[in-house]
Amino acid sequence: MANVLQSKRESSRFQILVEIAAHQPNLRQKEVAESLGVTPQAISEYIKELVADGLVTTDGRMRYSITKEGVEWLLESAAELKRYARVVMEEIISHVSVWTALAEVDLREGERVSLEMRSGLLYANKKDGIEASGVVIADAKAGEDVGISDLRGLISLDEGKVTVCKVPRVQIGGSRKVDLKLLERQFATEKSDGKMIGCLGIEALVALQKVGRKPDVLFGAREFAVEAAYHGISSVVVSVDEQIPGLLTRLESEGLKYELVDLTLG
Repeated sequence: MANVLQSKRESSRFQILVEIAAHQPNLRQKEVAESLGVTPQAISEYIKELVADGLVTTDGRMRYSITKEGVEWLLESAAELKRYARVVMEEIISHVSVWTALAEVDLREGERVSLEMRSGLLYANKKDGIEASGVVIADAKAGEDVGISDLRGLISLDEGKVTVCKVPRVQIGGSRKVDLKLLERQFATEKSDGKMIGCLGIEALVALQKVGRKPDVLFGAREFAVEAAYHGISSVVVSVDEQIPGLLTRLESEGLKYELVDLTLG
């Protein structure tokens, strides 16, 4: 279970931090108390704890602001909650849900089949030694989509890693200031590990073209990197420098692993 759900105290601290972040520097303690079902005095005590822990600052006049440490704690807790929710939806409630898989062989309604994830897609087959299994809800031929219910076991899936490559914006050289050899090295093992390529910015697109690479995703690369990682697919996202902060914040909020490579020539 996520830490913030294990006690009323942690849950309240999390919610109060959210309220401070949303309404800083003015926080109506009475309204927060009503929404949390506690007294204003309790809210005051929680805020004192948050200030003492360095998560919140105050000017002493009932004006509060969240600190850098508070933002980091909030992001970590939110990411933990999201991972917990994903477990609930994908592993606990899965037995009452219907999942879609690709049938690798002809399948009959009602038979229990083995399930495995490959290249981000769920496959249904009749292999032995596979931990995860489910029940076919309707006949399907090999190559067709098939509905699967009553999932049991765990589907083995490692999160993909995101390699973020920073390219300078055009005002400071753009693609002409990119270390192309270093960029090429990011794809040295592309065929063996199935990396996909995302692109943010024209400078990044031109840099990729200079090394003979075509991006798999040109628009929406930020969300693509997150979804690919959750499906076990590693990716390389080449991005102009001004897009990097937003991209890294998105990855960190999801708790995903990433590596930042600066391609700017010295």
